[in-house]
Amino acid sequence: MEATALDLGLRGAVAGLFLMMVVVTLGRVRPLDTIKWLSVAMAASGALYAIVTAPFVPKATVWWIMPVLGANPVLVWLWARASFDDDFVVRRWHGALWLAVVGVWFSVIFKWTTWPIFAKAGVRSMSILAIILALSAAVQTIRTWKTDLVAGRRRLRLAVLILALLIVVMLSVPDLTSISADSVGISGSLATSAGLLAIAALAGWALFHPPPAIPAVVAMAAAPASETAERAAPIRAADGGRDATASLLLRRLDILMTVERVYRQEGLTIGALAAKLDLPEYRLRQAINEGLGYRNFNAFLNRYRIDEAKAALSDPSQRDVAVLTIAMDAGFQSIGPFNRAFKAEIGLTPTEFRRDALARSAAIALENDEKLQNRPIPLKIG
Repeated sequence: MEATALDLGLRGAVAGLFLMMVVVTLGRVRPLDTIKWLSVAMAASGALYAIVTAPFVPKATVWWIMPVLGANPVLVWLWARASFDDDFVVRRWHGALWLAVVGVWFSVIFKWTTWPIFAKAGVRSMSILAIILALSAAVQTIRTWKTDLVAGRRRLRLAVLILALLIVVMLSVPDLTSISADSVGISGSLATSAGLLAIAALAGWALFHPPPAIPAVVAMAAAPASETAERAAPIRAADGGRDATASLLLRRLDILMTVERVYRQEGLTIGALAAKLDLPEYRLRQAINEGLGYRNFNAFLNRYRIDEAKAALSDPSQRDVAVLTIAMDAGFQSIGPFNRAFKAEIGLTPTEFRRDALARSAAIALENDEKLQNRPIPLKIG
């Protein structure tokens, strides 16, 4: 009874924290982007799961709710991708995957007594899918960790993700093996509630902990790369020394990027760039994130690379130069990432941009020729 009372207490705390996150997010956080909606869905499902799987809850309630909760690994995967990959976009097939998982779980429940072999196969397949999605999210999180410039997100991503994936694996592995929490002397329900409480506490801290103050130089985020140095100089605030140091660092960084064009260097990392500036890596991350508004190091580099590519694609003298050559000269290592980054930034493919730019250049040249031809010839007297 003591373990059951502790279990119920933990589940009550979990449900309260998750529901508070839902209310605060829907009531105060704006705009409600993809990450926020996924966070709301995960928090609501976490609260619901903590309640319906508690001891003494009628099993008839669980039968109708568990198929929806069984699709939580898909939500965890989508949330991790959206939270830690700035280029990730939710597609229609992601929703179709969620619906498919819910449908399989409903089939498992309704066929459990009439077709147990099918039901067991369905449970095993869903457990394997949950583990695959968990590993995929973990790999993506680790792969993008080094390029992440947001200090808070770098600190929390591994802790939150590891605990979330731990819950997924804890709920899936027992379906594939004979190993369970009960087999090692731990109450499975109590272990689940403790894990859920750890996730709820970390998620709540991430949501309610105030972000660090952004210095005045964040106003430079909207400026083109070529204007960064010009706008950095006049920025001053109450603690002028700190802002002066930040402005000087941004000017040095801008010279490296616009004059020396180090972004062309193949495989350039933030560590290598920090070494060129003789700075600790965390200082450079902070400067690029808080001073220029970039959340990802690759996005920062691509801004300069795409500017150079735009100039080359607009140059009539380079009309015969291959797009791949222009991309690699600008620092991209292959055509695929260049095309994706270019279209995300400009809204056109490089080929479409070149066609429009050259057409505009030709039209301007023709207009200038017509003006020259129609210009009156001055008469010489005497």
